[in-house]
Amino acid sequence: MERRLLELSVENFRSLRRVKIPLGPLNVLVGPNGVGKTNVLDVFGFLADIIRYDIEPALNARGGFSATAFRGMEGTPSHIRINLKATWTRNSSHNAPDEYELRITQRSKGESVSLSRRESFRFKRTQGRGRRITISGQRAQVVDVKQETKEETRHSIGLRRLSSGLSVLPRLTDESGGTEVAALAERLASFRVFDVNVSAACNPTRYPVAMNHLSLADGAFTLAPDASNLAAFLLWLREEEEEAWGQLEEDAREVLPQLNRIDFDFPSGAGREVVIVLHEKGLNGPIQLIDASYGTIRLLGLLALLYDPYPPALTCIEEIDHGLHPQALELLVERLRDASERTQFLIATHSPALADRLKPHELIVCQRDEQGASQVPALSTRQIEEIVEASEGLPLGELWFSGSLGGDL
Repeated sequence: MERRLLELSVENFRSLRRVKIPLGPLNVLVGPNGVGKTNVLDVFGFLADIIRYDIEPALNARGGFSATAFRGMEGTPSHIRINLKATWTRNSSHNAPDEYELRITQRSKGESVSLSRRESFRFKRTQGRGRRITISGQRAQVVDVKQETKEETRHSIGLRRLSSGLSVLPRLTDESGGTEVAALAERLASFRVFDVNVSAACNPTRYPVAMNHLSLADGAFTLAPDASNLAAFLLWLREEEEEAWGQLEEDAREVLPQLNRIDFDFPSGAGREVVIVLHEKGLNGPIQLIDASYGTIRLLGLLALLYDPYPPALTCIEEIDHGLHPQALELLVERLRDASERTQFLIATHSPALADRLKPHELIVCQRDEQGASQVPALSTRQIEEIVEASEGLPLGELWFSGSLGGDL
């Protein structure tokens, strides 16, 4: 059973007035600036912040409730709602998914403003209807129903008024709902927005001498979201994941025809700082990555991400095509599909050339209506398929660029 996020529903978060987005392994958001692509990604950033810091700090980081909620002609709505359906726990399935819902409400009375939250969790159990957890006020109610006896067991847990179950319940016992909530929270907390910082990716990074004795829990092998530890990560990949390293280097040579091989140098000697060096055709010596082109550095960062054997559950990439030659996009989309067997992708792009290489179920067209609300998706997969069929098979990017799919550039 694949462990995937199946659906995201949102009300009143930024420009997301009311959207329901089915999600597959690879999801590519297309549309002009300001239509809500970044807001879709920030829903997961918001949930990750709730897990790390709790509800109020997550809101305050975005300017508070009024700045985070949808701002339409009718004024600020009274609530923000986020609902997720997934197959993240061991007994879940597409027909019986895990479900999480958060509703944050702001009420005004005179000059007084107060916040409240309501959360609900639904998990499939081995037997019976499963486990339901409802959080309201300062209590969490846990309900289990056994299939054989239809017996319902209930118990409650005290929580602080605005504490989230995502941040509190994972610390509790299985009986109190800790096991399933921890599984859900772990995946949301691992959410990563990846954006290669070209300058940082070229910097020397420390490579531990006893790397083979370290465990993944030490975090030594985690690729940084900005690829600032790219050299150390790639060296580890070469030393510990020989097959993945060979495929990565082969891909790099396919897109960079002047490249012979990727190697490493240790400029500080015993300090074990490592830098990437490239051996290129026609040159009498290697060049350091810092002297390579912008597109070359970004490409290596993206390939490192796509060959990461231990990725988070969900990876988001904005402007994935930025700085890349169109000839790299064919290979990039193929590797994204391969990597989506290990991590789910949410990607934003403005590139019709990249969209040309996608399948209808991978494309999410975004646009905004006259009231400023995002329409995501603006078209269903079936509607996209019908438009492609009527066009006699024109590529998706060409159809999008022409306006046939909406989400005008």
